[in-house]
Amino acid sequence: MPGHISLKSTGPDPDPTEFLYVSLEQKRIDSSKPYDGKKACWVPCEKDGFVQGEIQGTKGDLVTVQIPGGETKNFKKDLVQQVNPPKFEKCEDMSNLTYLNDASVLYNLKSRYVNKLIYTYSGLFCVAINPYKRYPIYTARTTKIYIGKRRNEVPPHIFAISDGAYMDMLQNHENQSMLITGESGAGKTENTKKVIAYFANVAVNPKKKEEANKQSLEDQIVQTNPVLEAFGNAKTVRNDNSSRFGKFIRIHFGNSGKLSGADIETYLLEKARVISQQSLERSYHIFYQMMSNKVPTLKQIACLSNDIYDYHYVSQGKITVASIDDAEEMEYTDNAFDVLGFSQQEKDDVYRVTACVMHFGEMKFKQRGREEQAEPDGTEVGEIVGKLLGVDGADLYKNLTKPKIKVGNEFVTQGRNKDQVSYSVGAMAKAMFDRVFKWLVKKCNVTLETGLKRAHFIGVLDIAGFEIFDFNGFEQICINFCNEKLQQFFNHHMFVLEQEEYKREGIDWVFVDF
Repeated sequence: MPGHISLKSTGPDPDPTEFLYVSLEQKRIDSSKPYDGKKACWVPCEKDGFVQGEIQGTKGDLVTVQIPGGETKNFKKDLVQQVNPPKFEKCEDMSNLTYLNDASVLYNLKSRYVNKLIYTYSGLFCVAINPYKRYPIYTARTTKIYIGKRRNEVPPHIFAISDGAYMDMLQNHENQSMLITGESGAGKTENTKKVIAYFANVAVNPKKKEEANKQSLEDQIVQTNPVLEAFGNAKTVRNDNSSRFGKFIRIHFGNSGKLSGADIETYLLEKARVISQQSLERSYHIFYQMMSNKVPTLKQIACLSNDIYDYHYVSQGKITVASIDDAEEMEYTDNAFDVLGFSQQEKDDVYRVTACVMHFGEMKFKQRGREEQAEPDGTEVGEIVGKLLGVDGADLYKNLTKPKIKVGNEFVTQGRNKDQVSYSVGAMAKAMFDRVFKWLVKKCNVTLETGLKRAHFIGVLDIAGFEIFDFNGFEQICINFCNEKLQQFFNHHMFVLEQEEYKREGIDWVFVDF
């Protein structure tokens, strides 16, 4: 996983210019492109979304267009979109385009992306397109380009947005928030890490900088990544390291604008994944890390075998991921526990409870004769779970098959059938994993508590990505609904309120409904 690579460079930083600016040579080539404003147009294309064509003629509602390859086609007038003049090629802010339509936006983003320019503004938004490779645009050298600069003085970048938030906080003495949304695999979590690194570099306390032996706040936050990613990230169809939870990170500053701490809030951990996965997916990384033999005593502590297929809950989909080395990740996770101040006992307890989730799936039950009553089908697994959790195995089985419930002022024993017991075991496994995750976040927050006075904060919201599966469970619908609400918030904040301001200022404006 990418979260554990040190943000501090060892040698001189490479030149980021080609990844931030359009070269003069490229500008010259772009501006010399042939252009006829009356004939050039965009038309729909199944393969590429849109292609540029040349209008040959118009007849009523139909427009005849010659598309690349020499073919001529007829399109309805409302499907034909205008092309921007060459001076807008690879435009940094798409709100400046003469013709702002779907085709022009997509073309501009694509042409910048092909030229290794992954950030583009669209009014107040910054659009980032994941290059799926590392560009040298997050180094100390790049950071210096953006410190204290206005947005229009420097090329588009997440650092420019971050610096804008920091300056607004200092000048207006108000808390700020940054919203990072997008579909699964778009690069939200990676950009969140870069934002935190930027604030840590810009607002670091000079005294703290001298204390080289102590972990900086930035380092501590980086060390929370392996832990949160091990327990909260999983392989999905579209992303090998998908965050299956949302997080809101508050970065706190003192009155002078220097860092004074941080804390993390988490939302919507996808618990269903703990006990079921689709064929091309995998459960949370920690299960596979624990099976990697990297920590020699772990399997003995957790009573685990050497075969992942012995544990049905975590082996219904993929068990390996090409881009992830589970043994190496286990080492990162185990080391991160040490840096975050976990005792050996706490580490062992986390591993034991996580292993219990795996063992739960192997607890078997059968129906007793013709009765509507389940009973254990072998007690060996229950004894292992009991040993790991510090409870009696026989009591565990008894309370699963014949739980006591309160009716009025009395407790009565309820009979359970096989399916009901099976659902209870699954629910317990999910709840247990969820509580371990929340406890880990709580421990991380203790580490990020510096004790310094907190005056203001900048919040960064990194929510789980929008994704549509073959089978969409309740939790994925919650994630998608949350993303949809955030988009509505964006629209309302950026467009509706903006238009209301136009009205207040007496600007002649036709309202556009969003």
